[in-house]
Amino acid sequence: MRIAVIGAGGVGGYFGARLAAAGDDVTFVARGRHLAAIREKGLTVRSPLGDLRVPSEAVVPSISDLDAPDLVMVAVKLWDTEDVARQLAPLAEGGAAVVSFQNGVQKDTVLRRHLPAGSVLGGVGYISAFIEEPGVVVHNGTLQRLVFGEYDRTESPRARAFLDRAVAAGIDAEISADIERTIWEKFVFLVGLSGTTSAVRQPIGVVRGDPGSRALLREVMHEVVAVGRAKGVALDPGFADDRLAFCDTLPAAMTSSMHNDLLRGNRLELGWLSGAVADLGAELDVATPRNRAIADILSPYALGDPAATGGADVSAAEAASR
Repeated sequence: MRIAVIGAGGVGGYFGARLAAAGDDVTFVARGRHLAAIREKGLTVRSPLGDLRVPSEAVVPSISDLDAPDLVMVAVKLWDTEDVARQLAPLAEGGAAVVSFQNGVQKDTVLRRHLPAGSVLGGVGYISAFIEEPGVVVHNGTLQRLVFGEYDRTESPRARAFLDRAVAAGIDAEISADIERTIWEKFVFLVGLSGTTSAVRQPIGVVRGDPGSRALLREVMHEVVAVGRAKGVALDPGFADDRLAFCDTLPAAMTSSMHNDLLRGNRLELGWLSGAVADLGAELDVATPRNRAIADILSPYALGDPAATGGADVSAAEAASR
């Protein structure tokens, strides 16, 4: 299968490398120091499931350099989605399928603004991985799962073909019969994990082990469930308790990519996570005080370390739009 991976970070770098190792024709689009390092030494993935190395010729600097892929995996930060979608239009119009494994519940709406609606599959990824240094991606733990599917709930030949390739690559993968619900179920957990680990500045073990922060984690997730149900998504009313039990099974040291970005002084996906829950709640008349508080607490860091950005007076909403 000819696969393009837009973004060679934790998600794109890891899953793309697994597919390449299984014999698929995978091309990565990267930029900056990460691109330069991959061009010089290739992409290295360090994982408890086995280390991988992708050769330097598998990376290009621009989407315009891609040559008619069968499927495009989008794995960039959420603020880049609009720009990426515009650049992907010629490929999608030429028949390429596009599946985003980004965070959030608004990503595919953005993609469909620029791409043929039928070209977009829904997708979610489950993994803890990040760029340790330019050219090197580190996978934490053994969780590595992709779930994807068509929005019309059919099991299409292209979804089946991608499933076959993912399974052949040793990836835990599944086709979802209701991908919108699946995306929201991931969103419930993701907002809880990202919001609380970032606000508390500690991994999940600390968050779930303290009565106060554990209650915060549950309430943050319960608010996401309430917003999703108000939007018509068939989430179980008690799904937050289900996800809290799931959090109890995670490695104590596990954290979120937003917490990692916060500690590194990087820009945050805040406006698409707790900020998005708060904004959607306001639109739907659903109370979201915990998510609003987290969005407000982290607002000064939305564009990165305030000291490094000059302490600019920027609201979370303004930051999310940039």
